[in-house]
Amino acid sequence: MLKPNHRILIVDDNPAIHEDFRKILCPTRQGKSEVQDLRAALFDKAPQAETKTDFELVSAFQGQEALESVRQTLAEARPFAMAFLDVRMPPGWDGVETAARLWQVCPDLQIVICTAYSDYSWDEMRGRLDQPDSLGILKKPFDNVEVQQLAHALTKKWLLSHQARLQLSELEGMVEERTRDLQKANESLMLSEERFSKAFHESPLPSGIQSVSDQRFVDVNHCLAEIAGCKREEMIGRTPAELFLWEKPHLADQWVASLLRKETVRDQEANIRTQAGTLHEVLVSCSLLGFAREPHMLLLAQDVAERALLERQLRQAQKMEAIGQLAAGIAHDFNNILTVIQGHAGLMERTLADGKPSAKSVEQISKAAIRAATLIRQLLMFSRKQVMQFRHLDLNDTLSNAVKMLERLVGEHVRIDFRPQPSLPALHADASMMDQVVMNLAVNARDAMPNGGRVSISTSLETIHRAPTPMDPEQRDGNFVCLTFTDTGAGMDTQILSRIFEPFFTTKPLGKGTGLGLSTVFGIVRAHQGWLVVESKPEQGTTFRLYFPASQQTAEKTELVVDTALRSGRETVLVAEDEDALREMVVQVLRIQGYTVLEAASGREALEVWERADRPVDLLLTDMVMPGGIMGSELAECLVRQSPQLKVIYTSGYSPGMAGRDDSLLNGHNFLPKPYSIGKLAQFVRDCLDRTVKKN
Repeated sequence: MLKPNHRILIVDDNPAIHEDFRKILCPTRQGKSEVQDLRAALFDKAPQAETKTDFELVSAFQGQEALESVRQTLAEARPFAMAFLDVRMPPGWDGVETAARLWQVCPDLQIVICTAYSDYSWDEMRGRLDQPDSLGILKKPFDNVEVQQLAHALTKKWLLSHQARLQLSELEGMVEERTRDLQKANESLMLSEERFSKAFHESPLPSGIQSVSDQRFVDVNHCLAEIAGCKREEMIGRTPAELFLWEKPHLADQWVASLLRKETVRDQEANIRTQAGTLHEVLVSCSLLGFAREPHMLLLAQDVAERALLERQLRQAQKMEAIGQLAAGIAHDFNNILTVIQGHAGLMERTLADGKPSAKSVEQISKAAIRAATLIRQLLMFSRKQVMQFRHLDLNDTLSNAVKMLERLVGEHVRIDFRPQPSLPALHADASMMDQVVMNLAVNARDAMPNGGRVSISTSLETIHRAPTPMDPEQRDGNFVCLTFTDTGAGMDTQILSRIFEPFFTTKPLGKGTGLGLSTVFGIVRAHQGWLVVESKPEQGTTFRLYFPASQQTAEKTELVVDTALRSGRETVLVAEDEDALREMVVQVLRIQGYTVLEAASGREALEVWERADRPVDLLLTDMVMPGGIMGSELAECLVRQSPQLKVIYTSGYSPGMAGRDDSLLNGHNFLPKPYSIGKLAQFVRDCLDRTVKKN
């Protein structure tokens, strides 16, 4: 027999509240026994036994401490029966979150939320907590009688629930015992069938009973009917084939055949087709049972749709990470090669006259190199390993400029409607990446509207407070800039929608798409610490909502680096680059422009060249990743210590962070990502040399 449990946990950051609870629930009763003895002597009556409840109070001053106390008492087999929680306990968890966490480790705990404010409505609390039957509310200031009533009632409730559980366990034992006696007496059989029926219909596991001879349902519970999208009455008396229940009907025949061979049918993967046509993933288990003197099959279908979704998302994340790692592994060498190709093609273009066949060939080489650079950039974007130049930018201005490009891209048969929200906060973002996002979305929208349509682009500021979701496993709180992109195209069904961010997945004809467009969008958004929400139905268009954290900084104007006529100079430049062909091309370009160029194939060799130089070096142009044990950043720091006026340009096919350098230190002014053209190289070098060094 269980003993009463009067252990109560008080959780409040105010010590005075703890003392109030002790005065109410554990009052001192000095002199009361003496009065009772005197009364008994005067009136010749036996002293009455004092009936009082000795509550044992344990104090905690914030949620984490309370959770630790609950865990400790459970380990000692001395659990709390109930807890009084203050709704506000800065810092840390509030009372609602504390209640949720306590129930995770001790579901039987009776909890009373104490509050002096209207922090949460009852509906809000029920939405956040899954056990409203074990939850109560106590308004401050406390009424002593109400506190005592709650303490007595809820500790009693705790005891009764445990006694009920023990009794339920005993009843289950009785059910098992009577099940073994099913064939001994008809009365026992009827009682067992009644109990089985209750368990069957109230079970949270989708279940059905079919006759083995014709596979017709003789009964189904509400859970199975709900998944199938039918009423129980519509399913009883019909076969799964008549209901089009299974995506692969032959599987049901195989289950029956296995059972007749006395083989076990457990956790078989299958898809239930709902009346709406969607598929629901389940794990099917079957067993034979005797019912009405005929063999029947008990079918249990465990709903694993959510688990399967999480597994697919995990596999998708692993796939994207693997491809990203592969792309990052080849990006450095590949971008070096592309830089050499672009550089020499640029030099040839400046020496060949227009109209010559060779000039046309060189132009095609340059275009092919640009396309190759775009492809590797897309591979790196969705894996968040692409070089980015972050600025505090105005998204409305960026999109206003992009809309002009999009109108030419989608054609006259598609109308673009741009509605920006005025006074939008800045984003800490890469402007070219934002252009890439809307361009990829516009191309997809155009292809989904071959007969024309409308694209709506809007921006807004939203305040969001939500828990992690399968598509965005991070808690989001604060202000976010939302970019909404809607088309009136063909839309997508749920199967296509679940795969749209997979790299190389495309529904376009062969040769019409790479399958990297939406993967690129996904990677860019995640690289900007944001997330996406997609809504689409066949023939009802598609809406993408892209959320980015709002910046507290003022938007700044982006400095454009464009190809112009090569700009010359007379300064001395030290080029440190381990790729021979690339280094030779850079040295050639800079010497043509009049610079005195010193070159080195490694960081160690660059230090030796620096020591031997008979003139001061004005600029260091260094690759960030080099052999020999000295990286580009280490080389630059060493030389700047010797010559504080030295200008530095870093270059790499990796992102600065991957190359061992915090990209926030570069500020976009002295990082030249590969591949680059000779015009961009010349302008970058000239701009860096002309820029005044800021003194600390």
